Amino acid sequence: MYKRILVAIDGSKTSAGALEEACKLARGADARLRIVHVIDSPYAYADAWYTAGSVDVEAVERAWRRAGQEILDRAVAQAREAGSPAESALLETDGRRVSRAIVDDAEGWPAEVIVIGSHGRHGMEQLLIGSVAESVTRTARLPVLLVRAR
Repeated sequence: MYKRILVAIDGSKTSAGALEEACKLARGADARLRIVHVIDSPYAYADAWYTAGSVDVEAVERAWRRAGQEILDRAVAQAREAGSPAESALLETDGRRVSRAIVDDAEGWPAEVIVIGSHGRHGMEQLLIGSVAESVTRTARLPVLLVRAR
């Protein structure tokens, strides 16, 4: 079974389900668990606002980091309560797609499987919103376990 499991979370109920499944996998295999959360850097979108002075991009970035770290802290506590000690990482996109940041971290760690929640969107909603989970599945060179929303 897998000994190095990476789970990507975003604070949603769906990602909480992914974390639950990852904890089950880790407990059953005495595996290492890495929980990641990705923040999409506001600099990628806010250059014009930043130079115009109408948005304090650094304050936004600090707030996103704080919120992301809180999500990770809660997830690590949940994993430990479930009997799965975990490490965590707050990732930033740095101009990449969120899915690429997840896959890059999984490959660099190196994970043997990625666990990620999928909201199950399809049709126009999928086209307009996109899917991090789908993109991870398409680009990862390692197995991906998709956990559907309940």
